[in-house]
Amino acid sequence: MIKNIILLALCSVLLVPCLTAEAQQPPKSPRIGYLSAASASEVSFRTEPFRQGLRELGYVEGKNIVIEYRYGEGKFDRLPALAAELVRLKVDIIVTAGPSATRPAKDTTTTIPIVMTQDSDPVANGFIASLARPGGNITGLSTLAQELSGKRLELLKEIVPKLSRVAVLGTSTIPGNAEASKEAEVAAAAFGVQFQYLDIRDPKDIEPVFRAVSKGQAHGAVVLNGPPHIQRLIPDFAVKHRLPAIYFNSAIVNEKGLMSYGASLSDLDRRAAIYVDKILKGAKPADLPVEQPVKFELIINLKAAKQIGLTIPPNVLARADRVIR
Repeated sequence: MIKNIILLALCSVLLVPCLTAEAQQPPKSPRIGYLSAASASEVSFRTEPFRQGLRELGYVEGKNIVIEYRYGEGKFDRLPALAAELVRLKVDIIVTAGPSATRPAKDTTTTIPIVMTQDSDPVANGFIASLARPGGNITGLSTLAQELSGKRLELLKEIVPKLSRVAVLGTSTIPGNAEASKEAEVAAAAFGVQFQYLDIRDPKDIEPVFRAVSKGQAHGAVVLNGPPHIQRLIPDFAVKHRLPAIYFNSAIVNEKGLMSYGASLSDLDRRAAIYVDKILKGAKPADLPVEQPVKFELIINLKAAKQIGLTIPPNVLARADRVIR
């Protein structure tokens, strides 16, 4: 009996430190996957606002939250494998930097919550049932605002006063572009500007499209949404043909494009952190309405203007949110 009591006492003494150590272990940090079709440098102007948004909510990367970044580097065929890798890591949420990343994430998992940082038309893309009630494992933010095509044409006319013919360049397979093109056509009629729509579905279409633009003697172009690998090539052709063009995406202007007007992508990424926080606290993506943009920005690249011999009027420069010199 005495031996049994001594043995039990020794076991208790040994067990107490183990229980204490287990009780003192810090809670597991949430793990977030960030999936982008572009490279790290190309989307750095967006990932930093996302981290800032998390910090504002009390999440500090490397301390109480872990972010797994995966970049397609412009190679879209890599995205399904990268999405699958994030699923294997058992991330709590996948944040996608655009529809080209949302698609493979959606195809890879129906259970892990997905937060879109931006999508031109998530309903038409088949990602959600409706903006008010997404209905599945995807929610986030949309850049749905076709009426901006008219505003872009107005800005283009301000910097090119002689504008009497405009080319609208788009990819017809992109959801929302049909409505955006119609809006641009209505605006062109209101301004007394001749309208020409040209479709670009493949990089090899760009050269013949610009030849058609030159033949049609367009004085400027409005560039609609399109695949990033196509969008990145258009500014070079615009310079070659000395054609002023306005883009929907500020990332194009950060590189080579002349000017852009649209939703602030950095603001959308910052707001995406709010969705991450809500989901980590128990909210379901299906119940979180998809929000539309609230902040818009005009960005002008004076380097690009100089390349085509264009002088931006001072009153337009004064309204710019950012000027690249």
